[in-house]
Amino acid sequence: MSRNKLVPAILLILLGTLQYRLWFGKHSIPDLWAMQEKIDQQVQQNANLEQRNDLLKADINDLKIGLEAIEERARNELGLIKQGETFYRILPAEQ
Repeated sequence: MSRNKLVPAILLILLGTLQYRLWFGKHSIPDLWAMQEKIDQQVQQNANLEQRNDLLKADINDLKIGLEAIEERARNELGLIKQGETFYRILPAEQ
């Protein structure tokens, strides 16, 4: 084989090898796409958890700062009433 045909053949083989590694080898483009999908899912999960943490921090601050928040929680969740108050329960009319 002459030198004029050998160089393009070697370059073509190298190109084929690099393309194979790019599409099918370790750390290939499909691997990159799969990893990007995992990253997107993790970012979304982190955002949801951060939002939940912010709500919990706000609840904690309300409970630390104000007795009104504690009183409101006690009334709503435990059904407590203050001394001297009268509790009324209004039931919906039966149809």
